[in-house]
Amino acid sequence: MPAVTRVCCIGAGYVGGPTCAVIALKCPHIKVTIVDLNQSRIDAWNSPNYNLPIYEPGLEDVVRQARDRNLFFTTDIDRSIQEADLIFVSVNTPTKKSGVGAGFAADLNYVESATRRIAKVATSNKIVVEKSTVPCRTAESMRTILEANSRPNCRFDILSNPEFLAEGTAINDLFKPDRVLIGSLQTPEGITASNALVEIYANWIPKERILTVGLWSSELSKLAANAMLAQRISSVNALSAICEATGANIDEVAHAVGYDSRIGPRFLRASVGFGGSCFQKDILNLVYLSESLHLPEVAEYWKQVVVMNEYQKRRFSKTVVDTLFNTITGKRIAVLGFAFKADTGDTRESAAITLVRDFLLEKAHVSIYDPQVEHTQIWTDLSDALPLVPLHNLQKQVDIASSAFDCCKNAEAVVIATEWREFREIDWEAVYRGMNKPAFVFDGRLLVDAQKLRSIGFKVTVIGRGERF
Repeated sequence: MPAVTRVCCIGAGYVGGPTCAVIALKCPHIKVTIVDLNQSRIDAWNSPNYNLPIYEPGLEDVVRQARDRNLFFTTDIDRSIQEADLIFVSVNTPTKKSGVGAGFAADLNYVESATRRIAKVATSNKIVVEKSTVPCRTAESMRTILEANSRPNCRFDILSNPEFLAEGTAINDLFKPDRVLIGSLQTPEGITASNALVEIYANWIPKERILTVGLWSSELSKLAANAMLAQRISSVNALSAICEATGANIDEVAHAVGYDSRIGPRFLRASVGFGGSCFQKDILNLVYLSESLHLPEVAEYWKQVVVMNEYQKRRFSKTVVDTLFNTITGKRIAVLGFAFKADTGDTRESAAITLVRDFLLEKAHVSIYDPQVEHTQIWTDLSDALPLVPLHNLQKQVDIASSAFDCCKNAEAVVIATEWREFREIDWEAVYRGMNKPAFVFDGRLLVDAQKLRSIGFKVTVIGRGERF
């Protein structure tokens, strides 16, 4: 098989955009075209002032170096497919909201649509790379569709190349990944296709970090990795509840546990709960897969990771209500952060959405500030969380502030929902002067110096820290 010189990526979202932008940067000899049906998204990628549709540290610099050199963004999907030697399928695979497997199974409608489009318009042999997070054996379905609908003498080789990016550090993860995983059928043709993708990544990644495995192992490895990371978060969050009840400090417990070389310190930081597009979706996918394979005990085991995450969010919002004298009706609650984590504008499954929803159901007035999330996204998320409440009613109860200081003005309580660095540098004395008294701070991200805030006059509650002893 000749070397790949033209790459197409179907899907210009959080995975396809950054991944293929980095491929273009590191492989100037390869033409990389990222395609999407969403014209406004493509316009943002092509914007003269680089107002990109995704906030990710370092991404703008990558796009500035490669765009219009060998990196292109377009809505012309058919031409891009026809020209490409290798096609990444990097479309959204949300959890199904209705039908068989609703609430657990991945919705593969976009994957199937992209696959059918490739089969319809391709006029030459292609390597098709499954980049989206998908259930085990999705590649088999893609291959069946391609073979059933392809033109004569068109051959398709299917690869699995799951992403292991963390939002907020995605560009660094792409520059220096722990590993790149490539799955293929263990046939001569499959291995040849795999080697072609290996050679692309080998332009900047040491080959010992590029792992080649079977197709089904690759698909399952992605789900397994996210499930085990989320499991650690739910484990430390479960311990945080015990800490609060006993007077222990979850920071100290996690630090002691993380010193064990068999465990390590990462993903042992208690919080109000995990969010993002992957963790919950992939665990629920694993639950559905286990149930489909008649493994109910396995399904129940993984389901508890999500159950604990929901409990943590519910427990935190209840703590706010209980501490504010068992009612927040008519009170102003300032919520700092709406993204699911710092250094991203992504709000998918953000704990902040659940917290704000709970506060609104308690008839509080909520003020929200996030340095990266678009206001339209906040209104969309709140409308989805409270579908029976008209938007104009939500807008009577919710304000979106332009700064952390403005967000906290005249509030009874400040709730820290996202660990943005700027929240560490707030002038808390000025914030205290502008709040109603007693003034409360609820730290859901282990971010503030509780003793310093107490010396100012705040009543401070930090997740995972018991105050009874």
